[in-house]
Amino acid sequence: MAANDSVVVIGLGRFGRSLATELVEEHTEVLGIDLDADTVQSMSGVLTHVVRADSTKEEVLRQLAVHEFTRAVVSIGTNLEASILTASLLVSFGIPDVWGKATSEAHGRILSQLGVHHVVYPEHDMGQRVAHLVRGRMLDYIEFEDDFALVKTRTPSEMADRTLAQSAIRTRFGLTVVAVKRPGEGFTYATADTVLRPDDTVIVAGRTEQTERFSELH
Repeated sequence: MAANDSVVVIGLGRFGRSLATELVEEHTEVLGIDLDADTVQSMSGVLTHVVRADSTKEEVLRQLAVHEFTRAVVSIGTNLEASILTASLLVSFGIPDVWGKATSEAHGRILSQLGVHHVVYPEHDMGQRVAHLVRGRMLDYIEFEDDFALVKTRTPSEMADRTLAQSAIRTRFGLTVVAVKRPGEGFTYATADTVLRPDDTVIVAGRTEQTERFSELH
């Protein structure tokens, strides 16, 4: 199991199940570990391997060869102590790519201090993302660090039937139109000569506040 393209996912709650299942669908071998027998049973046949085990015990993880993996995810959310102990063990094993799910800022700080390489906040991030979608006319929204976002939205009416050069979107909003999608077609890269149609879907990139302003245009 512990090949370079394999991942161990510890904690098969909603986030862990979703993550592990997606990895398997993308042809990545997954070892799932959870303490709950019913959860393990429900994932049997879905993941490459799934085991009922206590991930806070070093000898148990070593028996499962977890220390040989190069990628590991701690997705335990309801038991803070188990999350921290498990993450600490994975880091002590020297696993080069450890991800940890945090349920609060304090939890995240502890995981980072332990040496977890990537700390994620699924509930917070999803809530933030949905809030942006609710506020404007965005069809999808991804925010990166340093106040930068990528937004999928519709063509504002005032910019319809004009080229990107004529619309001066970069000058007015500080944004770059990355791609455009016509109804029934796929996305194509945008150029200065691309004409935006009223029913086009566009992807724009730039500062978060500017992408929000752009998506709120009608």
